[in-house]
Amino acid sequence: MATILEPFEYPLANLIAGVDEVGRGPLVGAVVTAAVILDPNNPIEGLTDSKKLSEKKRNLLFDEIKEKALAWSLGRCEPEEIDQLNILQATMVAMQRAVAGLATQPDYVLVDGNKVPELPMAAQPVVKGDLRVAEISAASILAKVTRDREMEALDAQHPGYGFAKHKGYPTKAHFEALEKLGAIDQHRKSFKPVKRILGID
Repeated sequence: MATILEPFEYPLANLIAGVDEVGRGPLVGAVVTAAVILDPNNPIEGLTDSKKLSEKKRNLLFDEIKEKALAWSLGRCEPEEIDQLNILQATMVAMQRAVAGLATQPDYVLVDGNKVPELPMAAQPVVKGDLRVAEISAASILAKVTRDREMEALDAQHPGYGFAKHKGYPTKAHFEALEKLGAIDQHRKSFKPVKRILGID
């Protein structure tokens, strides 16, 4: 049965940015974030949580968001930074980078989840925001398509791991590939399954 979410009441602000992340759970690659300010005069149909969309629909919306948004930006933290900071802090830094990269700075920021990074403007977390807030939905789509494409490129460079299929998440196939082939530079060395393969205490 579908979850019925409470309607979201937008704050009174001229420019609102939505922020979301993709890639906290994988064992490999960057955590990717996006920040989007939508144009109320140029609406985009079909925005929702990126995970609920087909790959074809996500790709179409990806192009439409970049074309129609007032501003959009991507932020990221690479595996080395994740290992230094921990995944939560790295996600916050990546979100800060996405907001800082916006050509037009927002008055207010809505962040998916229950935590917000330190930002120079007012911000609030929105649980299930990618389903409730169009700006966060748009950000989730930009972040997911970007990271999925990076995993496909990594799959071409390192065949045998199945990155194009599991996108770096800890699946049985990924564990088996790690056991057989070992870790690559892009693996997150601080994550337990990778540490175990590398013999790091």
